[in-house]
Amino acid sequence: MTPDGARHWQLFIDGEWVDAPEHDTIVNPATEELVGTVARGNIELLDRAVEAAHRAHQRGEWRLLTPHERADIMDAIVEGMSQRMDELSELHVQENGSTIRTTIGFHVGYAISHLQYFADLARTYAFQESGPALTYPTTAMGLVRHEPIGVCGAIIPWNFPLLLAMWKLGPALAAGNTIVMKPDEKTPLTLLEVARIAQEAGLPKGVLNVVTGPGEIVGARLAAHPQVRKIAFTGSTAVGREVMALAATNVKRVTLELGGKGPAIVLPDADLDLVTDGAIYAFLLQTGQACEGGTRLLVPDDMHDEIVDRLVRRIADVHVGDPMDHDTDMGPMISADQQARVIDYINLGVKEGARIAAGGGAPTGGQFKRGHWVEPTILVDVTNDMKVAREEIFGPVLCVIRYSSIDEAIAIANDSEYGLTAGIWTTDIGLALDLAAQIETGTVWINDWHMVNSEYPFGGVKQSGLGRELGPRSLDEYTEPKFVHVDLAQTVDRHIFEVVLSTPPEEDS
Repeated sequence: MTPDGARHWQLFIDGEWVDAPEHDTIVNPATEELVGTVARGNIELLDRAVEAAHRAHQRGEWRLLTPHERADIMDAIVEGMSQRMDELSELHVQENGSTIRTTIGFHVGYAISHLQYFADLARTYAFQESGPALTYPTTAMGLVRHEPIGVCGAIIPWNFPLLLAMWKLGPALAAGNTIVMKPDEKTPLTLLEVARIAQEAGLPKGVLNVVTGPGEIVGARLAAHPQVRKIAFTGSTAVGREVMALAATNVKRVTLELGGKGPAIVLPDADLDLVTDGAIYAFLLQTGQACEGGTRLLVPDDMHDEIVDRLVRRIADVHVGDPMDHDTDMGPMISADQQARVIDYINLGVKEGARIAAGGGAPTGGQFKRGHWVEPTILVDVTNDMKVAREEIFGPVLCVIRYSSIDEAIAIANDSEYGLTAGIWTTDIGLALDLAAQIETGTVWINDWHMVNSEYPFGGVKQSGLGRELGPRSLDEYTEPKFVHVDLAQTVDRHIFEVVLSTPPEEDS
């Protein structure tokens, strides 16, 4: 506890709780009340954590366990998280501002189930595979071993801090690696609690380390550290480019999940009741602070007015308020800076020629006197060349764009530097599948959104990133394939050594 009675969290390094000379304050984005304080990491503490992870990898207390033994400890972490789900959920709402319903369903609920998926995957993943038999130039066999990389680094964003942490922690542990995790300094608390749960579950010291701190200092050092052999980052495209450049200084593995500007194409035959609720869900989840959200709604020109009218009437039902209230549909932005950024974009859209059909500012009075709020906002008369249609706003703002033909809709959808997610609303599934093949994104949802399933890969193309998280091959990103050649002939005359040794060997007398 701090002198004023607030709770204080320390860093987790080499199995111990470590304080730092400086502290950060964690503030509830809905009330601006103090949640607690957390030790602020620095380069010295980050280096200490990496060295601890490196020593743990060398000792082999984790990587030399069988996959089933690793999975058993991961099961225990899952069980610990499940037992503390209510506590984790309340803490998540306090630091992140997500509604309690979203937190239970997505943030904490998915985090638990996805970590369980990786534990199960550890039991089934082919860590060693036999290759084809070889007959030329000699009789031989081959094996491919998938071995742990070593020390992995993970940089976690503030919008889904626990879930996206599990997308990195899960495969790293399942593959036998050690890891140093850098959560965003605004939302480190749930991950620190998971570190506590992992310690209680028997995870060897040094295998998991959590260091907070500014991204430009601690995150940059993690990305560039020579002992870190793989870095996984989720965040903005601009910062992702910096992470990739830093990682290149010592040629480490990189996974990047970056920005998005998801196009949702409404086809003429779509069920408009489904479209209305689905489109609002697509752009409002997590108050629009989701890189994979559906933020560009592409509608047929002759259906535009009806669809917009439906959206405006339905969005009036969205209840904005206390995120701990189960009746609340949408909470606050993460910070005052993010609130200002979103409102600036709305104003920019109007200057560019867009029109506000709903929302457009910050709610006022009552509980909204404190906290960082933006109304659910619909912009119409948007064209795809406007900044509001091209840049990631990261707030509760939907841009409605007209199209006159399906070919034009596909062209608009692909006319973006981003390529993370897209969606199609239609009753013609065959047509939707044909169009999905033409859309340049890592995921295409048909008649749904936000369906990120642990059994399928997730990631982007173009400026939305590289590599994939989740899915049965997700451990490929956290292992190094090693080819082992085994000669079966075992006699000199069955080899091709003569390409170097032209003189035959003398026979033994």
